[in-house]
Amino acid sequence: MTERPTFPRPAFAWQLGEAIAKYENPWMRVDDIPAKDPNGKDALYGLVHFKNLAVGVVPYQDGYIWLVGQSRVAFQSYSWEVPAGGDHSGKDPIGTAHRELKEETGFTAGRMEEILTLELSNSITDEFARVYLATDLTPGETEMESSEDISIMKISLDDALDAIDSGEIRHSLGVAAILKLDRMRAAGQLDGR
Repeated sequence: MTERPTFPRPAFAWQLGEAIAKYENPWMRVDDIPAKDPNGKDALYGLVHFKNLAVGVVPYQDGYIWLVGQSRVAFQSYSWEVPAGGDHSGKDPIGTAHRELKEETGFTAGRMEEILTLELSNSITDEFARVYLATDLTPGETEMESSEDISIMKISLDDALDAIDSGEIRHSLGVAAILKLDRMRAAGQLDGR
């Protein structure tokens, strides 16, 4: 087994004042934060605070994964992604992974394993994500929310990697999850699943 590197973690260099909420809705809040930057200069930092823990789940079986496609307002386009959603309490990511898997694909998973944690865009947001691998899949009916226009695609892991390379899959959580699965496969960690 290869020894993993230890990265230095210097002390946090910013001095932050009290956050001032500028906008809020049920999913997020935008704050202005008076601050001093790492060099002691006055600054105003903008932060997007997400109220949910992001949870992604990759259904995997015999070298295949399932993606979900849906319309995304931010880029006004259709996006192919791994199933994902929000843990409203921030305390039940595995339950959220099971719920989103069922809602978006219809699958239930006999096994759910955390494979990755992510800071999705840590320069301006505090959005944190956990990603799970769902195996021992049983098909069923989807339970989509009214705002979802989801399509489901079964795709080989190799084809998903090609889709990342060609720019067809661009959603950061999904890209990271698929690349992680490829590393797990190379290490023999997906054998028999």
